[in-house]
Amino acid sequence: MTTNRSRPFCTAILVAAGSSRRMGFDKLSAPLAGTPVLVRTLKAFLAAGSIDEIIVVCPEDRWQLFDSADFSKPVRRVDGGKDRQDSVAKGLAAISSETGLVAVQDGARPLILPKDIDRCVEAADVFGAAALARRVTETLKRADAEDFSTESLSRENLWFMETPQIFQIPRLRAAYAEVIDRQLVVTDEVSALQSIGVPVKFVESTEPNLKITTPADLALAEALLK
Repeated sequence: MTTNRSRPFCTAILVAAGSSRRMGFDKLSAPLAGTPVLVRTLKAFLAAGSIDEIIVVCPEDRWQLFDSADFSKPVRRVDGGKDRQDSVAKGLAAISSETGLVAVQDGARPLILPKDIDRCVEAADVFGAAALARRVTETLKRADAEDFSTESLSRENLWFMETPQIFQIPRLRAAYAEVIDRQLVVTDEVSALQSIGVPVKFVESTEPNLKITTPADLALAEALLK
């Protein structure tokens, strides 16, 4: 597949291999305003003009949620790994050879907007690494082991991390090589980039982009859609 474009070819990796233990049921298959959570996430990336192909890291039963006839761009499935970082590594191994940028997205963030995906891709193209995020606006406190408050924390320059997190391929591969070599456990790709000293540009999300983790999150997402 060849293209004539000024921007790099961008592959999205949708991470959807988790077990949903905290939900008590498969949150990625759960209906959200009549559409499964994972299907909503995929549709946003299909609609984003900056995304050229999509790798869905998920088990076969979740893949059955999709109607491949609705795919307006190449979409493929790969099996996940034991942990999130293992699933991302498997997705990374499956991307097209022409990929210049890779976008890693939580499958459980179904409210992501195509315009925010495109803004994040644009920033990654300029800065080499970018992630969608939300500024911390709440008051922060530190507690002791018994959950009693001990001190206040400044929220200045603090962000809640979201996805997508988007990187030039050499940077993400170098970060994952370091993670494997040092046997690190990372919960997102920004943490992996930090392990090799690479800064990541934050792009502020324009709308709520919550991750579905509990039944309450599902109810909140439903309310936001309405």
